[in-house]
Amino acid sequence: MIELRPISQSAAFDFIRENHRHHNVPVGGLWWQAVHDDEGCLVGVAVTGRPVARPLDDGLTAEVTRLCTNGAPNACSMLYAAARRVAQDKGFRRGLTYILDSEDGASLRAAGWKLLWTVKGRSWDTPSRPRTDKHPTCDKQAYGWGSWPAPPQKPVSDEVKP
Repeated sequence: MIELRPISQSAAFDFIRENHRHHNVPVGGLWWQAVHDDEGCLVGVAVTGRPVARPLDDGLTAEVTRLCTNGAPNACSMLYAAARRVAQDKGFRRGLTYILDSEDGASLRAAGWKLLWTVKGRSWDTPSRPRTDKHPTCDKQAYGWGSWPAPPQKPVSDEVKP
């Protein structure tokens, strides 16, 4: 059995440093949550903050910027569900997170999140601003909850083309 517990930022970030497969700690966050097992051992953490993408940072959108577990069953879905509940209680209208294209999103779907869109992987390194990529550059999937604008649709033409 696992249960939610509060956690400090420093303890959450220490767990992420030790256990996350492909990211370091996020720059910041608004709140942190943890899951512990029956023996009281920390098995997972989630960090929720403002959206990283500036156009999505509208004051009403929360983003789970980091989720990390040691593989304990159901820990991911418990953390995603808890992040959603807290965000809604704080007045956020929608939530967002990104996963690698190679991940199946089962924990997110179990927590009531829906696939929103896919993001083409890329490097942030450019000649005008050289950077060392510290993140995976593969495609990602965006999952979310709440009220999102409908994706643009192709215009329908009344013309019949030969």
